[in-house]
Amino acid sequence: MRDEATYRIQDLSKAYDGREVLAIEALEVHRGEILALVGPSGSGKSTLLRLLNFLEPPTSGWIEFAGVRFEAGQEMPLALRRRVTTVFQRPMLLNRNVWDNVTYSLGLRGQRDTDGAARAVLEQVGLANLAGQNARSLSGGEAQRVALARAIILKPEVLLMDEPTANLDPYNVGLIEKIIQHENREQKTTVVLVTHNVFQARRLADRIAFVLGGRLVEVAGAEAFFKSPADSRTQAFVNGEMVY
Repeated sequence: MRDEATYRIQDLSKAYDGREVLAIEALEVHRGEILALVGPSGSGKSTLLRLLNFLEPPTSGWIEFAGVRFEAGQEMPLALRRRVTTVFQRPMLLNRNVWDNVTYSLGLRGQRDTDGAARAVLEQVGLANLAGQNARSLSGGEAQRVALARAIILKPEVLLMDEPTANLDPYNVGLIEKIIQHENREQKTTVVLVTHNVFQARRLADRIAFVLGGRLVEVAGAEAFFKSPADSRTQAFVNGEMVY
């Protein structure tokens, strides 16, 4: 059910060299939803995404996932970390063919493609005809689709995405958005999406969280966020005005 929490966040902060870049008093990510994180560059969205993937610990406060709290001085168990997968804005692909790149994540987990998952996922992202091509020769949109295929072949419970369509042409933006929607609706994958594209947030998200200066200004359903925001700063952001 969507009102069940996949993540619970309380009094979460992150500082680098003594400078606090993120301070979230409270936030829940609902199971099975698409939550879009929006806000100006440098507002802390990507930092929050790294914390949600347990790539680095909070400075203070905690994130609860699957009943386990992640806080300073603690590592999340590997089995829990493997339930979360991230697709970054600039994917790092191996200097090998597309097929090897997609199945690489399976190999890291000691799994083999015994049920044709790689072929199915390549067809899903529209790259089956490029399976034997070197991944370094792909266009930006194709490379991003390889990265997405590499993530969803693992059937993650949570898919974190950091600007997955930045600088891509409309065709590839549309393809990637359809894949995100498919994984959310058909696989019930919880998606947290960082995007500068407010139109994309409106198209995809169930809820939208506005982050400004490392703080959470407002969280609302997509329709309410755009039509009747509760905070004047949210209204200014939606209107394309300078809020920082």
